[in-house]
Amino acid sequence: MRLLVAVSVVCAMTVGVFAGQSKGASLDDLKFLVGEWRGEGDGKPGQAATGGFSFNFELQGKVLVRRNFAEYAATQERPAFRHDDLMIVYEDSNGRGLHASYYDSEGHTIQYAVAFSPDKRTLTFISDPSRSAPRYRFIFYRQAKDDLLNFEFDIAPPGKPEAFSKYIDGKAFRK
Repeated sequence: MRLLVAVSVVCAMTVGVFAGQSKGASLDDLKFLVGEWRGEGDGKPGQAATGGFSFNFELQGKVLVRRNFAEYAATQERPAFRHDDLMIVYEDSNGRGLHASYYDSEGHTIQYAVAFSPDKRTLTFISDPSRSAPRYRFIFYRQAKDDLLNFEFDIAPPGKPEAFSKYIDGKAFRK
């Protein structure tokens, strides 16, 4: 699970499942994410040495694509490695809000529902609950400054979809 888990990773239920979340979010609301970011995380698993991500609109503005990487130094238990992931955020064609599809270099594929808090300062990606797989929640906290985001990545164990534990806590700085 590494830093998918770093600046990562990210996010498919309907937006209505998020109690207290804004139902009218659109791709346009995500413009504040566009650009290149350098991440700094704090979390026990993996301990990435370096990491970063970018968000860019593609397909004539129809999707927002996040590309993320985290590089891990070697430890006594494993060699150095790099984690890469790609997330595509899109508006559901049936009018059910924002969703995201996530893919990574470790073979994970995760579907997320995406929602904003009512004040549009907190963006949450959350995967479907499962009895046999972990549930993921990735949160971006929008700051007063345009060049700083706080983020959090939480994991709930299989069969306990609301029992989230913090996996990564960090900040991202616009390059």
